[in-house]
Amino acid sequence: MTELSGGPTLVQERRVVTAIPGPKSQELMARKQASVAGGVGTVLPVFARRAGGGVLEDVDGNSFIDFGSGIAVTSVGNSAEAVVRRATEQLNDFTHTCAMVAPYEPYVQVCEELAALTPGDHAKKSALFNSGAEAVENAVKVARAHTGRQAVVVFDHGYHGRTNLTMALTSKNMPYKHSFGPFAPEVYRVPVAYPYRWLTGPENCAEEAAAQAIDQITKQIGADNVAAIIIEPVLGEGGFIVPAKGFLPRIQQFARDNGIVFVADEIQSGFCRTGQWFACEDEGLVPDLITTAKGIAGGLPLAAVTGRAEIMDSAHSGGLGGTYGGNPVACAAAIGSIETMRELDLPAKARRIEEIMKPRLEKIAEQSGVIGEVRGRGAMLAIELVKPGGKEPDPEATAALAKACHQQGLLVLTTGTYGNVVRFLPPLVIGEDLLNEGLDILEDALSGL
Repeated sequence: MTELSGGPTLVQERRVVTAIPGPKSQELMARKQASVAGGVGTVLPVFARRAGGGVLEDVDGNSFIDFGSGIAVTSVGNSAEAVVRRATEQLNDFTHTCAMVAPYEPYVQVCEELAALTPGDHAKKSALFNSGAEAVENAVKVARAHTGRQAVVVFDHGYHGRTNLTMALTSKNMPYKHSFGPFAPEVYRVPVAYPYRWLTGPENCAEEAAAQAIDQITKQIGADNVAAIIIEPVLGEGGFIVPAKGFLPRIQQFARDNGIVFVADEIQSGFCRTGQWFACEDEGLVPDLITTAKGIAGGLPLAAVTGRAEIMDSAHSGGLGGTYGGNPVACAAAIGSIETMRELDLPAKARRIEEIMKPRLEKIAEQSGVIGEVRGRGAMLAIELVKPGGKEPDPEATAALAKACHQQGLLVLTTGTYGNVVRFLPPLVIGEDLLNEGLDILEDALSGL
């Protein structure tokens, strides 16, 4: 299988021709360590040369099966034809004017697409930014302007970014918050319905978690002080947690009953990743605001806040924006990315990936004795590793498993509040042969732990 792209076709095969990392990557890593801040970490110790379809090729000629998609960014592939073509055409016209100085049609087109694609048939408007953290931060600004309130409610295991406010919203200390405080005030955290780790069992999880969350909001904060409730419909960095059915609708209804802006953070789960355009569609949720980034533009930096027109218009003129927000090249790429998603029916591709991967993962889990749960939807899947005989997280085995996969030419990512989850985010255009080969590598690596 090959992928048409802006450059030479990239053969869709795994190929390990040197030790990992190879000599050229080692040389580049030495240069990185000498010139790049130590806080910028590296998952896979190789340097990319080309990528596309379902593979990533490094500077030494090794070709890795990609189960990461740049953290759910390159869902349409790293060099999708429509993305490359539209971005190139825009580059030839102009790279920047600043949308707040001299606007341009691609910005408007992206906002029109977002209005059409996001859940609900109400009037919608959008504002464009550069990153997911910016989108979340601006959603908070809009909610506060709309409600005249200050408090923001988030959930255990949630992740929302690395800026000061979004670090406050994020629940995990290392590596996201440690030593970086103090953080923004008026942020409150409540329980989430995490079925695998709910003490009274998954069957009670949705009802009890919602009741506890609502009780804490009511008694500790006061519902009439809350501007926004923000939640990921599938929690990403927390470990690909799928909240128990019924939890999200109940939280949304509570928000609606109390004049609170309900914000769905779809930065990792959006744009076909879970088998629907947006993960919140699974239970029929229609958020007041939805934040997007990652998969929106095929790898170029773009993010958005989309929501009810009357809420989005609450901010005063000039209150939203940024010098690079909605860059024209990124907007052109987003138009190409959405075009690709439609033409290839990538929601269906994501569902097909689940059909292939989830049964294999469940079979591997039965045989391994160290996988506590297989979970996720579409092409957003994960395994949680635990010590044999219980549910104690095993981050050491998780790290060892990821490293073993890397050595054999499979790029996987770890995640989770306890550092014990391996997540799978293959490009939605990956070939089924590569999916199965990657699962073979994972199975072999697990047997060697």
